[in-house]
Amino acid sequence: MAKIFCVEDDESIRELILYALHSGGFESEGFESGRQLFSSLAKETPALILLDIMLPEEDGTEILGRLKATAKTSGIPVIMLTAKTSEYDKVKGLDAGADDYVTKPFGVMELLSRIRAVLRRCGGGREKVVSCREVTVDYERRTVTVGENGCELTYKEFELLYYMICNRGVVLSRDKIMDAVWGFDFEGESRTVDMHIKTLRQKLERAGAHDLIKTVRSVGYKIEG
Repeated sequence: MAKIFCVEDDESIRELILYALHSGGFESEGFESGRQLFSSLAKETPALILLDIMLPEEDGTEILGRLKATAKTSGIPVIMLTAKTSEYDKVKGLDAGADDYVTKPFGVMELLSRIRAVLRRCGGGREKVVSCREVTVDYERRTVTVGENGCELTYKEFELLYYMICNRGVVLSRDKIMDAVWGFDFEGESRTVDMHIKTLRQKLERAGAHDLIKTVRSVGYKIEG
């Protein structure tokens, strides 16, 4: 599960963002200043950083410059958060190395969508190989094996299995699966998830993986950790 760092000095906004990240299937940690951020970066590297521009002590643009000037942190994707709306401010942030720019006030679903888009674009937040029981998914090679047997999946079946194994042990609602695999603005039928789960189960069972995906009545599905 990808971990997101959020640097925002307004506690109410920070808590809202952290709640949204948790609901969206991300781990998260919040900070109110650059000093706190760099203290945590010395211990772990997140998949992405949400960085407010107007901060105490050191503003977001200066923090971004420090991140991009340091080898250990230069590759971390950064999305800037700000109330500034001028084109100059946006260009300044992007030219300094930001991967995207979200203007306040913003919708939670838009923010999550922007995060996923940046992670896809930058290749961040993905484990290359994930496994559960006898099933192994290699994301870069786009292969699924069950023991010694290969398992051919469609693009969405593959994304669905990868997402569920990354979140093994977690009960995933149909809405959460739809958001993560198809995107929140997908306009397909409500039974899209159920139909893909059905065919995914059939293919996994033919390859030798039985009873991997559990149905949680009235909620959704999960893969046991």
